[in-house]
Amino acid sequence: MKVKSFLSSAFAATALVAVGAISMSFTTMDEPPTPASRVVEEGGTGPYKAIMKEELSLDAHTIFVPQDLSVFNEKNPLPVLVWGNGACTNSPWEHYLFLNEIASHGYIVVATGYFPHENGYRGPMSTTEQQIESMDWVEKVNADKNSPYYKKIDLKNICVAGMSCGGLQTLFNCADKRIKLLMICNSGLFNQQNANQAVGGMPMPPKEKLKEIHSPIMYLLGGETDIAYGNGMDDFHRIDHVPACATNFPVGHGGTYSKPHGGEFSIVALAWLNWQLKGDKEAAKMFQGTDCGISKREGWTIEKNDKLEKLK
Repeated sequence: MKVKSFLSSAFAATALVAVGAISMSFTTMDEPPTPASRVVEEGGTGPYKAIMKEELSLDAHTIFVPQDLSVFNEKNPLPVLVWGNGACTNSPWEHYLFLNEIASHGYIVVATGYFPHENGYRGPMSTTEQQIESMDWVEKVNADKNSPYYKKIDLKNICVAGMSCGGLQTLFNCADKRIKLLMICNSGLFNQQNANQAVGGMPMPPKEKLKEIHSPIMYLLGGETDIAYGNGMDDFHRIDHVPACATNFPVGHGGTYSKPHGGEFSIVALAWLNWQLKGDKEAAKMFQGTDCGISKREGWTIEKNDKLEKLK
């Protein structure tokens, strides 16, 4: 009888432990994961200190946005920068200083890929569709009364941009009617003569794709030592139906994205965005006129078509 009683007690205790474990596992499963976030470089140099964060409603993307959204509304909404990464990497870990700096000047940046970590990213490549998902998401959260972004996003002012492979992804998506502006960084379409130089898995639109561009476009290149220089400049010289310019700073393919606050590239990128998405007339002076601001910056050169000079 004592043996039977002991076994019964042991069984009951084991059952309680098992039930408790199951209960704990269900509790853990029911709790939503905490999205990652980090303040980078004290929020950037702009007037709206930014934060880099995940949003659970948008998988495989990273958001850069002002920390205080209370100053933004229907009359003062956030223009949008949609970003694609170099090497088709599915994380903006090589560009986060640059993107954070842009956000600090009053933009919401929706970057393809997972939240950056110190050890970089090792995983599957990103896709062209992720930029489309970014635009779909800003439309969704801007219309959602329960979203912190409700009526705070400027859907009429969306720039799509990307570096290297991300630039190819941008050109692949260039016909999307939601796009107000394009920025192609260290990139350009391959032609039949050099297509074999492309990394496997990159989107490979033909040069005819350039005819689908319907918005102003800037090429932001790293000079003649940039492996994408030839492709980007060839693109620029083919574009005559929309305002276009090609800017070069002699740093090669890597740009200045990893420099403090994104370095020189962030200065020119912000001028392009501020001019076209915010109507900043001072920013326009960086690009227009024979003695434009970019031509005065040490090391920089700019080429532009006639339509750019007439652009408002």
